[in-house]
Amino acid sequence: MKNITKIQLGQSGPFVSKLGLGCMRMSSIWGGPVPEETESIATIHEALDSGINFLNTGDFYGAGHNEMLIGKAIKGRRDDAFISVKFGAIFHNGRPIGMDLRPVAIKNFINYSLTRLGIETIDLYQPSRMDGSVPVEDIIGTVADLIKEGKVRHIGVSEITAGQLRKANGIHPISALEIGYSLADRQIESELLPTAKELGIGIVAFANTAEGLLTGEMKAPLAAKDYRNHFSRFQGENLINNLRKVEVLKQLASNKGITPTQVAIAWVKEQGDHLMSLVSMSRRSRLPENIAAMNIVFTPEEMSTLNTTFTSGAISGGTYLQR
Repeated sequence: MKNITKIQLGQSGPFVSKLGLGCMRMSSIWGGPVPEETESIATIHEALDSGINFLNTGDFYGAGHNEMLIGKAIKGRRDDAFISVKFGAIFHNGRPIGMDLRPVAIKNFINYSLTRLGIETIDLYQPSRMDGSVPVEDIIGTVADLIKEGKVRHIGVSEITAGQLRKANGIHPISALEIGYSLADRQIESELLPTAKELGIGIVAFANTAEGLLTGEMKAPLAAKDYRNHFSRFQGENLINNLRKVEVLKQLASNKGITPTQVAIAWVKEQGDHLMSLVSMSRRSRLPENIAAMNIVFTPEEMSTLNTTFTSGAISGGTYLQR
């Protein structure tokens, strides 16, 4: 079964599946347990068999564990997989402590990633965000040099402003912008998305369910050890008010005979032919539901209900997605 629509990243970039597989949850998150490796690898294999060729990771996911896992999964199947790697974030004891985007660091990071992945070239290589400590020219210029060396095929960026995106694209063509985007996180629609579209840059949209808020399964309050308690969106009255909005989404999903998660993914999918829904999964059981979401269409009335309920700023409180 390989009927998933393809989109092009960049004006002359590669074609990839419109549904991408985020592999982050296959490693420890915020110091939590590591999922069962056999199931994670099986999930990657089934995704590839289903026509999902975009595999997204970061060299800091699980302190390199995620890349090694993907390396095992794609052994003998390199041509089936498009590998996207983020770099630059520095973690200690499972917690972020800063960024390192110096050219010397990037040249170091790439070699470790290639070794862990067991490949010669990374398809899409991107700084995980810009922190202002290193000029954009130095960051993008260094990755452009890695393309000349044959270690990278295409340049992406993530968590970036419209001005930074325009500057980066002026240094070297940018193929993809990876950014959080969902019904609950629409602030990028005012400036960043139009800039990307103008420049012909593909959008890799992650966090489609807004850290689980839009799955319809969340209840207030969250468990004491839930990592989402760090974010004001999931605290106190904010969470209660936000879950009232989600009730509208749940009712719409029920009327269509689908799940709230599918509504959330399908809404993102409907925002443009240049846009990919990047969904994190670590179990095969999640694949059928998420793949089916790519075939869901909304009536004008349904789309109006969603857009009216979840206008930009309708969800109270912030997350790390908000810059």
